[in-house]
Amino acid sequence: MNNLLENLSFEVGEGTGSLARIGLVVLASDYTIENEFRQVFKAPEVDFYTARIANSPQVTPATLADMESRIASTASLILPGDRVDVMAYCCTSASVVLGEDVVFGQLAKAHPNASYTTPVTAAKAALQAFGAKRVAVLTPYRSDINQQINDHFSGAGFSVEVFGSFNEEMDPVVARIDVASIEAALQRLLANTNVDAVFVSCTSIRMMHAIEALEARFEIPVTCSNQALAWHCQRLAGNDKKISGLGSLFELSA
Repeated sequence: MNNLLENLSFEVGEGTGSLARIGLVVLASDYTIENEFRQVFKAPEVDFYTARIANSPQVTPATLADMESRIASTASLILPGDRVDVMAYCCTSASVVLGEDVVFGQLAKAHPNASYTTPVTAAKAALQAFGAKRVAVLTPYRSDINQQINDHFSGAGFSVEVFGSFNEEMDPVVARIDVASIEAALQRLLANTNVDAVFVSCTSIRMMHAIEALEARFEIPVTCSNQALAWHCQRLAGNDKKISGLGSLFELSA
């Protein structure tokens, strides 16, 4: 090897994630969350990093519970040995089925100094930020998972006034449900119901770009799994930046 020059001098800058680093354990079957998070995290100083956890694309209580043993090992793939400020497990229904404390315990095995959240954790924080007590919930899930979701929010002190579902088990199909279908479903849910806010569950649901229009249409705060989670990750990381165009939640502090 001719003219080999080694040990050349260099300096280092701050790099990405200099203010906050957010780690996401994303389902292998998720088509949506990374695209929606890129709408929020546009500045390199607050960045997110993902690792995908093996899961079944069919959403049942058994397939959701099956992920527990793989959460810690998947989380350990995110910036190993380096600082991560917030760790999020990105499955709403599995966080309910497993329990938030179980999920947090698994994330802590990989990143013990981080703050932790899940979509359902974030949704509750978002509804509290809205000052909501009476809520409408829309999901894509089958009935046994819907019952657990309903019981979880009721147990957290929210009055679930109306609950709707598309009853679709397959993540690839859920990821293709269009905004017009979501709007039509919310129209039915809200037609004769007085609620303070709406939560649309599932990280596969693609709707963050439409939340502002839905809030204007129904004159009520609307949040969904990905919007609430992105907002909560930012707030847990100490970033109180307001973002326009993605719904009223991003105007609020946690």
